[in-house]
Amino acid sequence: MAIDDLEKKLRPPADPLKPYPAKMITLANGKTMVVREASREEVGVLLGTIYPLLGCPKDFYDIVAARMYSEILAWYRYRVANEFVLVGAVDGVIAGIVNSRQVDPSLGMSLHTLAVDRGLRVGAQLFAAKMEHHIDVLGEDEVLVVAESPIGFKRWMIEYELEDRSAGYPAVRHELGGVPTYALTRTLWEKHRRNKCTGVRPVPPEILATADKLRMPAEYCQLPGFRRE
Repeated sequence: MAIDDLEKKLRPPADPLKPYPAKMITLANGKTMVVREASREEVGVLLGTIYPLLGCPKDFYDIVAARMYSEILAWYRYRVANEFVLVGAVDGVIAGIVNSRQVDPSLGMSLHTLAVDRGLRVGAQLFAAKMEHHIDVLGEDEVLVVAESPIGFKRWMIEYELEDRSAGYPAVRHELGGVPTYALTRTLWEKHRRNKCTGVRPVPPEILATADKLRMPAEYCQLPGFRRE
């Protein structure tokens, strides 16, 4: 009981978050990607998908993978407050993962976006789904966002016209560190939602069922941009 009581003290308070409603997106290759919320019980396959990318320096995948791995592990171990994970799957195979957390009912903290299947804008679609969850589903007013790669900066900061919150005084700092912090406001989201956030709901049961059991990609070396060094 002493250990149980100590564990209770270690765990951050958790607020019940509204679930993300699954949707399906038709990718550029004609395949259907199911986007849904992942559960703690699926952490093994999520971590297994991320792990091989720890040694991939291209486009800063190594640091994104390392940080996302630790964040999802912290979620599994109840060491982070109000985190959620969304996954995109094609025929059950993980094509991409995004994670984030709610700071309070009005503020979201975007963590990371990782596209496994590249060249199909999987990452862009999943980032938009993450923002949709923050603002449309959870009702937050804004989300703090940082980028760790030039591609991320182009996709998020430039394409969404995010507000720079690191300039001026007092400067806002994202919890990931000292990189420049930007914000997606509700106004900006409403401006860009139509062009950025796609997908169809409800997902037919037979299509949703294809994502019931998530699977890791079989061979990363055959995917564009993933070369083992």
